[in-house]
Amino acid sequence: MINEIINKLQDKNIAILGFGLEGKSTYKFIREHIPNIHLTIIDGKDKSSDEVCSGDNNVSFISGPNYLNGLDIYDLIIKTPGISLKDIDLTNIKDKITSQLELLLEVNKKNIIGITGTKGKSTTSSLIYEMLKDQGKDAILAGNIGIPVLDEIENYKDDTILVIEMSSHQLEFIKTSPHIAILLNLYQDHLDHAGTLEHYHNNKMNIFKYQNEEDICFYSSDNEYTIKKLTEYDYKAKKYDVSFDYDNITDSSVRILKPNIYLGNKLIYTDKERNLIGDHYLKDIMFVVALAEVLGLDLDRVKETITNFKPLEYRLENIGIYDGITYYVDTIATIPEATMEAIKALSNIDTLILGGEDRNTSYDHFIEFLNNNPAAKDIKNIICMYGTGVRIFPKLDKTNRNIKYTSDLKEAYEIAKECTRPGTICLLSPAASSKDFFIDYREKGKYFKCLVKNEPTDIKEHQSKN
Repeated sequence: MINEIINKLQDKNIAILGFGLEGKSTYKFIREHIPNIHLTIIDGKDKSSDEVCSGDNNVSFISGPNYLNGLDIYDLIIKTPGISLKDIDLTNIKDKITSQLELLLEVNKKNIIGITGTKGKSTTSSLIYEMLKDQGKDAILAGNIGIPVLDEIENYKDDTILVIEMSSHQLEFIKTSPHIAILLNLYQDHLDHAGTLEHYHNNKMNIFKYQNEEDICFYSSDNEYTIKKLTEYDYKAKKYDVSFDYDNITDSSVRILKPNIYLGNKLIYTDKERNLIGDHYLKDIMFVVALAEVLGLDLDRVKETITNFKPLEYRLENIGIYDGITYYVDTIATIPEATMEAIKALSNIDTLILGGEDRNTSYDHFIEFLNNNPAAKDIKNIICMYGTGVRIFPKLDKTNRNIKYTSDLKEAYEIAKECTRPGTICLLSPAASSKDFFIDYREKGKYFKCLVKNEPTDIKEHQSKN
């Protein structure tokens, strides 16, 4: 496998586009296996002093405002997920663009389970990985979850199952799809990177696009965007559709009649007490148990894995009870739909803290939900923050409600601490990206947890791009 990838890179004029986590991983892989090849590192910021490539005299650096100019001179452009090419003419370079994911898919797609979707990727990927490990399978979790796919390649064996979380950024230019592909859902997101909703959804659908008749795909037939996209191409893989609506049953339909989940007419799982609360998690579980049945796994052991699995950090995470108030942090909720699901999953929410980076997402349906949905109408305190808070705040129904705006998370916490009634819940679920005043959702979540627990922190709300 390694040799096949090396052969694709050998004797090429290679540019590594982006020098963050994955870019550095790519550099290390190439240097380890092809030490004498010349590399060009291209990034908006000057990376020439980065310690990863310190002392390497066989590397060139391009940076600055025009760093994306002149890409057509390279034989191969190994693009990292964080670099957007939405404003670049791709005519002469599209066929030259590859990535770590593409290089791996080209040589080992048969062992790969790919998971994507606007929301739920990390939880579903992690749950599948734990399920396989609990079944005694040799499995590795990698991809968008924070582990570049080439980092673990020395440990890949012929029977290793690779569970790979795939973002839209990683899928954008691939020309090979995984053997097993799971698309959880499609919503509005990442328009700053993709440019348009259509392009963003097309990127996601690449997880199915290059599959053949021997491959397998799972998708949600509840999701209108997914169904629309499925009509646009001749997807050839064996399809399994997952839905809460118990109708149009076929042998490949995954359905629930609570508490029972069926594949066709076969009972494959009975829902019971679990750490993953809410119907959005139940939908993820439906994908997982359907995959387990298709793979011929021990379903009793799968039930144990699901029962014991705990939410990932910053995903509807219970921080604890402080002064009688139960605090939840859900900063992974970067779109309105995720916050709506969090509200429906929890009962007794007294205070909701929301808001983040404004990426031109529509919030009309979210505002309607907060104003009129029974799950949200009992929330007495709503604290809006940042760019999206500016848009949402004036449109909220203030009848018998305490609606506040602040541009500071610390102040939002102080307001929440004063107005939230003991015995109820305070939920931080932004319904927006955190990349305006924080590095990412993790930093925002960690900062909030430190505020709640009264722990010291060096994190400051200072990363604003504005």
